[in-house]
Amino acid sequence: MRGPDAVATAAAVRDGRTDARTVTEEAIDRIRTLDPALGAVVHTRFDAARAEVAAGLPDGPLHGVPMLVKDLGTEVAGLPATGGSRLFADATARRDSELVARYRRAGAVVLGTTNTPELGLNASTEPALFGPTRNPWSPAHSPGGSSGGSAAAVAAGMVPVAHASDGGGSIRIPAAACGLFGLKPSRGRVSPAPRPTTLSGLLSAHHALTTTVRDSALLLDVAAGPLPGDAYAAPAPAAPFAELARRAPGRLRIGLITALPDGPGVHPDCERAVRAAALLCERLGHHVTETTAPYRPDDVGATSGVLMGADLVAQIDARLAVLGRPPADDDIEPFTRVLYDHYRTLTAADVSRALRRAQEIGWETGALFRSLDVTLAPTLARPTPPLGTLDTAEPESIYRHASVYSAFTSVYNVTGMPAMSVPFGHDGQGLPLGVQFGAPLGGEGVLLALAAQLEEAAPWGTAPGPA
Repeated sequence: MRGPDAVATAAAVRDGRTDARTVTEEAIDRIRTLDPALGAVVHTRFDAARAEVAAGLPDGPLHGVPMLVKDLGTEVAGLPATGGSRLFADATARRDSELVARYRRAGAVVLGTTNTPELGLNASTEPALFGPTRNPWSPAHSPGGSSGGSAAAVAAGMVPVAHASDGGGSIRIPAAACGLFGLKPSRGRVSPAPRPTTLSGLLSAHHALTTTVRDSALLLDVAAGPLPGDAYAAPAPAAPFAELARRAPGRLRIGLITALPDGPGVHPDCERAVRAAALLCERLGHHVTETTAPYRPDDVGATSGVLMGADLVAQIDARLAVLGRPPADDDIEPFTRVLYDHYRTLTAADVSRALRRAQEIGWETGALFRSLDVTLAPTLARPTPPLGTLDTAEPESIYRHASVYSAFTSVYNVTGMPAMSVPFGHDGQGLPLGVQFGAPLGGEGVLLALAAQLEEAAPWGTAPGPA
């Protein structure tokens, strides 16, 4: 069962009701007990964490809070930085990423890193390097991806919060699959330093998976803010996110989207959940209107594919240059190989056209917010799939299924706008469902305030039992 959230944990340590050493040891025990059945944690630093606690942690808002970091794009000094790929299996992080350094300066205790599909290229977490992560609600099902390891760890109660990242839905998809709250912040809200992906990785954003809205707001306050030299930054919030989350959202104009032009059919369970969420919003005083999405998911996917594909090729080529050799047959998984071979044929003009199209999609989607404050849609068009449905050893299967699981999420990566998945109900098998709210650039405060209102009106505190 889940324990106290990060806010409550830090308060208990601060008030002397417990101490950082006890909290750390309890989290280590939970990881050792629960993770063998789930496969969520891939590398640990328990002794180093103990030493940091013994030496004295910074007196910040996360003082004594144990957490995990996703093994993709954000590095923990001294731990392997594999990205879930055999090509990077022996790579080791020399220093903390800026985000990890901010967590540490806030007093967090980093216990290890979590599983991810190879280079984040899947909506399920089933890498060949470490094997699959299992959903704590049902070990036969996926926890989503690419932040599936982080989601499973938080959902199972190993740690109260975990870092996550989102390049096409990779925070929101596992949040929906595991019954968690997942906010993808605005482009430029969190610095990617020292990885120079601000311009090359336009789609990806870093934040966290949490059980409560207030934890997400607190972590965003810790993480947010540009580093001098960042290529761009999101608009500054009107107040700390933790404060914005406590404010009443007012009467919001909400656009309900239940289908996409030429998109996948939405499963009845997912449509029921989003319509029930719309009714709750109306009961809370918001104005909800049916809205037509101004984008086609295949267009968004093609644009996203070029931008992610170009970055993928650069990343793999840079690693091969370090190794001083051409790619071996078993370096990368079959699906990754298909993408690499395809996208290495891109021209500079192809990338430029995709960037232009991304801006056009941004304007087209942004037009919604001339008359709306937020949009509401299913997070996923289908309930959480069984493990093996998104098997990267079978590229054809991935192509058949993957776009279904990112149809509603990817547009917010292409546009850079913030979006969140809020737990809302369960499917016919008792697995969690999520509904997604989106807002214009810089709109995290509105989303957090609405999420906190929904959390109070329809609590989602139910946790899965031991796996």
